[in-house]
Amino acid sequence: MSRVRFGIDLGGTKTEIIALDEGGDECLRWRVATPQGDYPAILKTVTGLVTRAEDELACHASIGIGTPGAISPASGLMKNSNSTCLNGKPLRDDLQQALQRPIRLANDADCFALSEASDGIAADASSVFGVIVGTGTGAGIVVDGKLLSGINAIAGEWGHNPLPWPADEERPGPDCYCGRSGCIETWLSGPALERQYQQAGGIFINAQKISAAAARDEALAVRVIDAYVDRMARALAGVINLIDPDIIVLGGGVGNIERLYREVPQVWQQYVFSDRVDTQLLRPLYGDSSGVRGAAWLWSLEEILQG
Repeated sequence: MSRVRFGIDLGGTKTEIIALDEGGDECLRWRVATPQGDYPAILKTVTGLVTRAEDELACHASIGIGTPGAISPASGLMKNSNSTCLNGKPLRDDLQQALQRPIRLANDADCFALSEASDGIAADASSVFGVIVGTGTGAGIVVDGKLLSGINAIAGEWGHNPLPWPADEERPGPDCYCGRSGCIETWLSGPALERQYQQAGGIFINAQKISAAAARDEALAVRVIDAYVDRMARALAGVINLIDPDIIVLGGGVGNIERLYREVPQVWQQYVFSDRVDTQLLRPLYGDSSGVRGAAWLWSLEEILQG
């Protein structure tokens, strides 16, 4: 088999590989556990998956990798990864040497956005803001089918901006691992929503159960979700005011809360600097598979053919 793209999602707990053919159809997908805190073992896991997949498909594939964090343009080393054993390491260089070919590496949220903008729910849009809200909060930006990474490789780092228009009781906001307080991530991540419910007087339950309780009109859950909707609307209104995307795709575990798609666009109208808001808030077409598909899309078919 020829002209195959491999995408790899190097996550904190699992590493997944996908193979896409020329038309973007899935040929193969495997998932294994990510070694914890062991950089050499992570390199071995990735190279082993590639070797095994190429043997299975009898091909020599392009390789794109999505990972938390990004490569520093200044040093060429990994930065900002919550898989901390990757930080300060020449991940791309080490994998290129091990696999003897060029590799493209991007932030996992960038890969998510690229997937949905390439052949996902936002395939016909000229500008896409792809959001992952789960354990953390990140995003990627795609314009005219091309990923925007930025001169500092931080385009889309939406979660580490302050929550817009904070109320008095929201100041200074929860502490963030980045060293600041009140970041969007500290208000909108899955753990943040769970913390807000518990602090409001509930027991600890996960985000999906909070959403289900709100759907049953449990008063505490309704109050917490209503506040969450307003914060999400404010945070995304800031994005709309800045880059005015055609579509915002909402992924990650919190993206499974159905009422967000209905209510957030109703609320963000009051915060967006426009007489009307035509930006759409949509579910990802590929769900949890979007990030790994986006990693494969880091290489275009034209580039593969030329190679």
